[in-house]
Amino acid sequence: MSASTDQTFDVVVIGAGAVGENTAERAGRTGLSVAVVEDALVGGECSYWACMPSKALLRPGAALAAARGVPGVAEMLTGELDPAPVLARRDTFTSHWHDDSQVSWLEGAGITLIRGRARFTGPRTMTVTAPADGDGSPLTTTVTARHAVILATGSTPVVPAIDGLDPSEVWTSREATSVTDVPASLAIVGGGVVAVEMATALTDLGTRVTVVARGDRLLTSSEPFAGEAVAAALTDLGVDIRLGTEVTRATATGETGTRTATRLHLSDGSTVVVEKVLVATGRRPATTDIGLDAVGLDPEKPLAVDDAMEVLVEPDGAGTGWLFAAGDVTGRAATTHQGKYEGRVAGDVVAARFGPEGARGPGPGGPDAPDARTRERSAARWSQFRASADHRAVPQVVFTRPEVSSVGLTEQQARDAGLAIRTIRYDLASVAGASLVSDDYAGTAQLIVTTDTRVIVGATFVGPDAAELLHAATIAVVGEVPLDRLWHAVPAYPTVSEVWLRLLEEAGL
Repeated sequence: MSASTDQTFDVVVIGAGAVGENTAERAGRTGLSVAVVEDALVGGECSYWACMPSKALLRPGAALAAARGVPGVAEMLTGELDPAPVLARRDTFTSHWHDDSQVSWLEGAGITLIRGRARFTGPRTMTVTAPADGDGSPLTTTVTARHAVILATGSTPVVPAIDGLDPSEVWTSREATSVTDVPASLAIVGGGVVAVEMATALTDLGTRVTVVARGDRLLTSSEPFAGEAVAAALTDLGVDIRLGTEVTRATATGETGTRTATRLHLSDGSTVVVEKVLVATGRRPATTDIGLDAVGLDPEKPLAVDDAMEVLVEPDGAGTGWLFAAGDVTGRAATTHQGKYEGRVAGDVVAARFGPEGARGPGPGGPDAPDARTRERSAARWSQFRASADHRAVPQVVFTRPEVSSVGLTEQQARDAGLAIRTIRYDLASVAGASLVSDDYAGTAQLIVTTDTRVIVGATFVGPDAAELLHAATIAVVGEVPLDRLWHAVPAYPTVSEVWLRLLEEAGL
């Protein structure tokens, strides 16, 4: 038998990853009661299987490469990375896959955690099912939101069907970032961010890596020179890169040494024999199996939202009035930092719209209903929160060697949008600060500038620690700062940031 309970809150957030946590905290700022529903670890993908563990795996190799670029230090280095301490350090960043500290944070913020899988039964109402303590009978909770539900369920990896390859045996990013037994050989199917980062990290740990990508270059959503630089660096590390190629089928080969192996047959007629296969062919919004059909939405599609993150019944149609979404589940921008930004917008909108002084108040005609002036003031307040950065100022970093950081539009995207632009590019190695970082420093900086307003609409940096150059570009793009004003933002000398002065000189200032 199953036990059941009923709970009601002002706001319910489904998903307790980084996006959901931020959303819940912001939603409760005006005194609304908030609950978060989570069926896995509080902290989500970023904390345990994505951002944190992947960067923890990548950092030791980057530190070693940086040291090798400095005479006087390079001569002291006699070996390669030791996988055991690298993995042990990674484990500390994932809290050994325990979420106690994150649960404590929720409790400290006054947010109620409900463990289990949520499924809508109607507007603002859902059932949450979780195993009960003791005999294991399921515990079902009916959870109702008085005002709003915010979806922050993230995304799931896409695993294409490959003849002969058991989906349960392949790695996704989760298995790669939580690896404990480093394989001798690995094939990575895909050429995007996960593919190139994990190719770097696993090669650093001693794995022989082959990358199989059907595109004609890596990082196809970035500037071409960025993908080319990463491909060249991976090749120098010993990674075998097969572009314009797909896996057509897989066959078992029995044993190689003491481990089983798989032979991948490629579309160019060649084969690759590896111990493990990592599929990194993208992710899809996690919209299935949460009962979206019960509220009139298609569970097979990303959730269409407006810039206040309110879910639309139809794309460009009317909002639901109560359902919001943030992060990967919307299909707008699949990065943790952008998802947290959307979560802050959604949480602020809900807090202002439905809080004690909200425009919609606690109910029409009730004793605590706000007066007309309060409603007008609150409506003006929550209408200011809009996720405008999702359209023109999305920042992203690829933590390979070299790093790739970018914000805004690529050159091709700007031209496709009909903008009249000028591309300004500069060799980072020519900046004095770069030569101090490393004798073999190599990199490129590029700005996309409109020819009429002379503002930056896109920027890409490729090189060691290129991520540290990104936020200045993000501010310039978001602020629409004209080049002649940026000329007065003097970069410190000698730093790599001096490239900003050189780029402006290239622009004629």
